Amino acid sequence: MGQRARDLRKNQTAAEDRVWNLLRARRLAGLKFRRQHVLGRYVCDFVCIPARLVIEIDGDTHSTDEELAGDAKRTEEIEQAGFRVIRFGNDYVLSDTEGNVADSILDALASSSLPASDKRRLYQERYFSIRPSP
Repeated sequence: MGQRARDLRKNQTAAEDRVWNLLRARRLAGLKFRRQHVLGRYVCDFVCIPARLVIEIDGDTHSTDEELAGDAKRTEEIEQAGFRVIRFGNDYVLSDTEGNVADSILDALASSSLPASDKRRLYQERYFSIRPSP
């Protein structure tokens, strides 16, 4: 599984590259994200461990009934491990000129398992527009 993750990091799609440039080096809200991280029997595109948030970028192959069923099963298993999964299509990521992907990730972080101290910091730094509940 580790070798598969390394291969995926070397050969990421343009959409994955765009999201990684948003997340890497703690660029989004000062939070650490991992790229092509192994969770159980899956390699997830991006993971924020403290928030227990998984971000998946889906290409054109994810539009068939078989692939959609596989994605649903994968999401269910990852969520059973205590993570939340959000998904974006390649086209959506590549055509996003207004920061909607970043806003969606921040919304997911606001309702995530991120520690209350981190949520307070992000609210104070105006990453969250609504004060998250403790």
